[in-house]
Amino acid sequence: MKPFHVLYEDNHLIIVNKAAGVLVHGDSTGDKTLEDFVKEYIKEKYDKPGEVFLGTVHRLDRPVSGVVIFARTSKALARMNELFKKRQIQKTYWAITQRKPEKKSGRLTHWLRKDPVANKTEAFEQEVAGSQRADLDYRYLGTINKHHLIEVSPITGRPHQIRVQLASMGTPIKGDVKYGAAKGNNDGSIFLHARRVYFIHPVKKEPVLCKAPVPENAFWEEFLELDREEYKDDTLGFIHG
Repeated sequence: MKPFHVLYEDNHLIIVNKAAGVLVHGDSTGDKTLEDFVKEYIKEKYDKPGEVFLGTVHRLDRPVSGVVIFARTSKALARMNELFKKRQIQKTYWAITQRKPEKKSGRLTHWLRKDPVANKTEAFEQEVAGSQRADLDYRYLGTINKHHLIEVSPITGRPHQIRVQLASMGTPIKGDVKYGAAKGNNDGSIFLHARRVYFIHPVKKEPVLCKAPVPENAFWEEFLELDREEYKDDTLGFIHG
């Protein structure tokens, strides 16, 4: 079974819902990547001879599920990279935590420094050598079975940003032992899901809104009743799902 489902597809872009546990892009493990799986899908569907072009626009950590955007042409890749650079892509994540945040909503700002050897990021309250500023907005959506659903909108895109910033707030993500969770999940996943993405298509100039269904397990699915859809764009105003 392929570890993704297609959410959106045209000649320029393909947007998929990634399963937890799959690498987006190759690393030292040599494991098969989401990029490999999606290339195979395109090659088979369109009967393409030779190598399939697929540009990785952004990444999700291996234990995280949800929306991943790929470009199908070099032009689309360049334009999507520009949208990310200008922060004109709105991304929304869901995180389940075992502790409730003290404030129902707010903005977190830290300076993050990644240790590539340990593959772990450290958060600081003030700038330190080798650190990058990281900002995110969060809001508490509700509590079910003594666990709490937090919606996160990252403003910057740093390695492990949401994981380490929520942990620094005292609300580590369930299953994320690397950043302070009491215990891991049996399948190595963590309860962080890239839920939605919203942007103006770089070629068609039309709004693109994709929402990734949560992973198919009972624990995740219980939190669907807390979903509150709201998307904001400077030109379009609010769009309510």
